[in-house]
Amino acid sequence: MKIRAGANIQQSTGYKAFIPELLPPQNPELQLNLELINLLSQADLRLGKLVGLSTIIKDPDLFVYLYVRKEALLSSQIEGTQCSLEDLFDSEDLAPGVESASLDIKEVSNYVWAMNNGLEKLSTTPISSRLLKELHYLLLTGTRGENKQPGSFRTSQNWIGRPGANLNTADFVPPPPNELDRLMSNLENFIHNHDDFPPLVKVALVHAQFETIHPFLDGNGRLGRLLITFLLVSWGVLDKPLLYLSYFFKANRTEYYSRLMNIRFKGEWEEWIKFFLNGVIESSEMASTAAIEIFKLHEEDRQKIQAKNVRNNLILMKIFDVLCKHPTVTVKDLQRLAEIETYIATSRSIVQLKELGILKEMSGEKRNKKFTYESYLNILKRDTVGGMN
Repeated sequence: MKIRAGANIQQSTGYKAFIPELLPPQNPELQLNLELINLLSQADLRLGKLVGLSTIIKDPDLFVYLYVRKEALLSSQIEGTQCSLEDLFDSEDLAPGVESASLDIKEVSNYVWAMNNGLEKLSTTPISSRLLKELHYLLLTGTRGENKQPGSFRTSQNWIGRPGANLNTADFVPPPPNELDRLMSNLENFIHNHDDFPPLVKVALVHAQFETIHPFLDGNGRLGRLLITFLLVSWGVLDKPLLYLSYFFKANRTEYYSRLMNIRFKGEWEEWIKFFLNGVIESSEMASTAAIEIFKLHEEDRQKIQAKNVRNNLILMKIFDVLCKHPTVTVKDLQRLAEIETYIATSRSIVQLKELGILKEMSGEKRNKKFTYESYLNILKRDTVGGMN
């Protein structure tokens, strides 16, 4: 039976696949009732507050640098990746030429790589199927999904369900491969059409439709979440990529999937948009709070260093600047990253930062000790502990 968002259509090989209707929603058209309009107003307000913070924070690019990594971790955890923020920082602190053997870390690192690559290309390249394919290739290269057509739309049928499910027992079977070009072309046209949809509503529609189309064999969830940020930046809603919804989707995972399924089989576009806007509200508030906390902490710790008034203050400040990007380091890593001439000078500076309460030795090892900017890392780690099985 055909409903508002599409229908399960019998395929020649016997299974049924869901064929979505094209965007925008029709029969009936999208209904922006008072509740939805109020949520949209709150979301715009909270997002505006977050954007405003970027103009008063001393180093907004540092905040972006860190939140891209936090988003990469959270988005990958939704897919089952077992990795911590410390693991990611440790892998980035490794000396050149040293490779991490962890596929989990590689998946998160690839997300950072794809995010940064996509943001860089937005100034010259429109959001398109071609761009999404390029980013998909970056996401899957060298990971567990590298044998699943990275960089190409799938040429075989996929499905979503519990382990052991097949095409006939799956919870959801996306459209067959022969429908992908038509559906992705419509999605691309909808993204670039000048219409009256508020940007946040439009982003919600695009994300849900992309997840329903499921154009790749693997990585659809991660790429779909990347797409949210790319759209907001591309449309000028954000001047910097400050908003990420993966924590909200992770914390409300059951409802997230349920809302998507209710679009497909009940036509509940409006309920999905309300859920999405609540995510924008919550995520904007969390990001604003974290930005303010980080700004205050860094200012307080800089003042501690300046007040120490020792001969190596310049070295201490160089080390502190490194710690703001790499909050877990060894002495050797810190010497290299801060470009300090001697190991002894680096070690002496670390002792002073420990005395100031900025650094802590966390490894308990006699050699290759690991030092952590703990109070800073605790802000960044908030809500990232544990994966999603």
